[in-house]
Amino acid sequence: MSAGQRAKAKAEQVVGKTVRKAAHAMHKETLAAKGAALETRGRLRGAKERAKDTFRR
Repeated sequence: MSAGQRAKAKAEQVVGKTVRKAAHAMHKETLAAKGAALETRGRLRGAKERAKDTFRR
């Protein structure tokens, strides 16, 4: 996995988790769902890159 993609995936996960937790604290369920989606997108990006690395070796 390239360092740029790895960093982008981790950043999406961290930002998504932060948004989700802050939104839950403020009782903003729509924003919490968007944060969860961002976190999930980061996890999936990381999984995709790990899978690509598996097939390259």
